This record gives sequence, structure tokens and C-alpha cells, in this order.
Amino acid sequence: MSKFGSYIQEAYDELMHKVTWPTWSELQQTTVIVLVALAITTFIMLGMNVASEKVITLLYNLLGK
Repeated sequence: MSKFGSYIQEAYDELMHKVTWPTWSELQQTTVIVLVALAITTFIMLGMNVASEKVITLLYNLLGK
């Protein structure tokens, strides 16, 4: 159990004294970047989904199924 307690203490010390936390402004900027990237990725995937649906529908119509 002392190994676990030591691990917790070392993890706490590292988080409190060695990690550089972002400022509120940096956090807001990176959040906006992530949201924009998510929106772009979502629209790309939506476009791919719609395009593949159209191609599959066209193939089914051509094959008479």
C-alpha cells in the first residue's frame, strides 16, 4: 500500500509543481481551435456520407434493384 500512496503523492506533486497550466486566454483560444476543427471534420464527413449515399443509390438504380 505504501507504493500506491507514494505514487499518489508523486503524481500530486508533479501536477502542482511541474505542470505548466494554460492561462484562461490560452484555454479559450485552443478551445475555439478545437471546435472549428471539429466543425470542419464534421462537414467533411457529412459530405462524404451524402456523396457515398448518392453513388450507392445511383448504382442500385442502374442495376435495377
